[in-house]
Amino acid sequence: MKKTNKLSAAETGELLKTLKTRFEKNMNRHKGLDWTAVQAKLEAQPDKCRSLQKMEETGGEPDVVGYDKKTNEFTFFDCSAESPKGRRSLCFDHDALESRKEFKPADSAINMAADMGVDILTETEYRELQQLGQFDLKTSSWVSTPADIRKLGGAVFCDRRYNTVFLYHNGAESYYAARGFRCSLKV
Repeated sequence: MKKTNKLSAAETGELLKTLKTRFEKNMNRHKGLDWTAVQAKLEAQPDKCRSLQKMEETGGEPDVVGYDKKTNEFTFFDCSAESPKGRRSLCFDHDALESRKEFKPADSAINMAADMGVDILTETEYRELQQLGQFDLKTSSWVSTPADIRKLGGAVFCDRRYNTVFLYHNGAESYYAARGFRCSLKV
């Protein structure tokens, strides 16, 4: 992945084209919102385009899921059917990664999210996403973990089974091929 904070003009153009196509195909996710306003915000914030590009490159299929009138910000979530393929097999955070003595995963969800310039979904955001469709029917996604749980060595994740969204716990150092994380980005 690129380490620069800016995409080239060609990369930005391709990203905007991809995002616009997805936006127009999934109007149920952002009723009443206009792509022109979203694009203007993105063009004014190249660092956000870089983050969206990283979400795209790792299989997240980011899309607009809301707009906050108070802050004048659009919210993007990963809307891939399953937890993004390029962000799986990760333990929860850096401390969990460091605690593994052998068979360490390549990275942690929190480290990777920070590198991408995004936030990992909260449980509330994850449940909001599930109102827009059915996600993680075969995979699961780490979600932001309360400090008191993390302090005791745990972390939480969610998935959708039996037409219900479940919240589970695991040791923060655990990682599985079918568990990744989903991102949130405000623009």
